[in-house]
Amino acid sequence: MRVAPALAAFLALLPPAWGRIKYLGVAIPGLDFGCEIYGSCPPGERIFPLTEMGGSDGEGQMQHWVGNADMNTFRLPVPWQYLVNDQLGAKMDETNFNNYNKLMKACLDTGSYCMIDIHNFARWNGGIVGQGGPDDEDFVDIWAQLAKKYANNDKVMFGIMNEPHDLDIVRWAQTCQKVVTGIRKAGAESQIILLPGTNFASAETFVSSGSARLLAKISNPDGSKDGLILDLHKYLDINNSGTHVECTTDNVAGFKTIGDWLRKNKRQAIISETGASLDPTCIEKFCTQNEYIAKNTDVFIGFVGWGAGSFGFRYVMSLTPSGESGNFKDNELMTECIIKPFVEEAPKPTHTEEQTSTETASETKTSDSNGRTDSNESTDSTVSTESTGPSATTSTTKKILKETSSGLNEGSLETSAANEESDDEDDNVDDDDSAARPNFESPAMGATFAIIMPFLIGM
Repeated sequence: MRVAPALAAFLALLPPAWGRIKYLGVAIPGLDFGCEIYGSCPPGERIFPLTEMGGSDGEGQMQHWVGNADMNTFRLPVPWQYLVNDQLGAKMDETNFNNYNKLMKACLDTGSYCMIDIHNFARWNGGIVGQGGPDDEDFVDIWAQLAKKYANNDKVMFGIMNEPHDLDIVRWAQTCQKVVTGIRKAGAESQIILLPGTNFASAETFVSSGSARLLAKISNPDGSKDGLILDLHKYLDINNSGTHVECTTDNVAGFKTIGDWLRKNKRQAIISETGASLDPTCIEKFCTQNEYIAKNTDVFIGFVGWGAGSFGFRYVMSLTPSGESGNFKDNELMTECIIKPFVEEAPKPTHTEEQTSTETASETKTSDSNGRTDSNESTDSTVSTESTGPSATTSTTKKILKETSSGLNEGSLETSAANEESDDEDDNVDDDDSAARPNFESPAMGATFAIIMPFLIGM
């Protein structure tokens, strides 16, 4: 056999790219406890994930994973209502923002990327943003205010909205475009902005719902699409609700569908929420899912597990480590299904990548000519402690309602999206297949060729 045919046959069996995932971490919930899928977020169930605020040790958890699991990304949910003290259209409440900024600072102080997550399901107290509920302008305004606060910190990511659902995806994409424009014009010109689709941002239906195609059309004010990343979620239980102990799918087929679309269209995504229980069915399937994601990091550039923070150990999908700060111990789901595939079995970063990462983490920004300052600076505002419940339980209402809304068939899609999908399905498809070619410069690929080349030459 000649070398070229042998090499071609071998390459056909390889994944498109296998490198270490760029953004890896865990969600640190607590402020969002009580948020329901219809956008109400009553304050009674909130448990601030900071000990200084009377809650759990989210700061210690983040330090633990940065130091012991090589993680670098944390998602920090916050209700829209909390930021504006329940006054739609108002400026951010100074005390509440300063409290949230304490959590942001705890995250940023680890050198990690910190993801703002407005946890309202594209709603405010039942009304869909831009679709009979709050005006687009109200939503753009809260994001513009946040963007101004963190405009000088490239480690802050903007997660536009947690899990939109049951809405007109065409109209939602228009809302997201306005938010992107508002964030960029507020001064946050280079940070990552995450674009969530409908059907709870499900990876399985991101293409079929029209979310991928419509959100991919969103651009920055200069016409570029730099930093605009699709935002995917997916659970493994019977109805994608994240409420059942048993896992019924490994999600590989769903992630392959969106992965193929991303590669063909030269786009990328972050899985900002996925999780499972410690049931044996989940250990198997969650590990399988994550192994697939870890081997397709050309298109899946980030992974955030759900969740830790203020979750107790009895929460069905808890990733909260046991023990105390400085002596935390991770559970089996974390060690086997997250740390193992994404860290221990992933290709090691090159010397250049390590140097760049270190330089980026050590950067400190100062005030610019417009008077904006580094968001890492602590605030002088008075801290008010949130009233909390007796135990770290999440909003069961959120997940139960989500379960009811989703039903056993996850594929309920918006008619308008389906109609437009059939009209111009391939609008954004680039026939150039260069994005699907193997990454010949990756360490894994280099090592592979070093091993197989002698055999191929001898054939």
